[in-house]
Amino acid sequence: MANLLLTGGCFCGEVRYQCGALLYPATLCHCESCRRVSGAHVVAWITVAVETFVFTKTKPLEFNSSKQVFRSFCPQCGTPLTYRREQRAGEIDITLATLDRPSEVSPIDHIYMEDAVLWDRPKDGLPQFVKTRNVPSL
Repeated sequence: MANLLLTGGCFCGEVRYQCGALLYPATLCHCESCRRVSGAHVVAWITVAVETFVFTKTKPLEFNSSKQVFRSFCPQCGTPLTYRREQRAGEIDITLATLDRPSEVSPIDHIYMEDAVLWDRPKDGLPQFVKTRNVPSL
């Protein structure tokens, strides 16, 4: 995946992006803020270097979802797209499901299980972390 060029966009096609290879393996986040922003019980994320990431069509809207955290979404259809944290200025997280070929990337674990709703207890055999994980390299 080191030379991979990833492309994706929102549901309506108004926002498009491209980026370089993943910095870390993909993860499934169960935290409360991801759940509420997405309207789903879990959000799959990929992380890339911010210098490889570019919006190639309309730029999304961005809001400050919590202290030092910025999330973006399509202004037309509302698709959640990215997550940026000031403490990780060189990285940007992208919702895996917005990739043009999301099946090419598989999450390797679950994070923030402490926030998972009671009926959300994955039995897929992937490691589950109470909070975050030690980020493995690719």
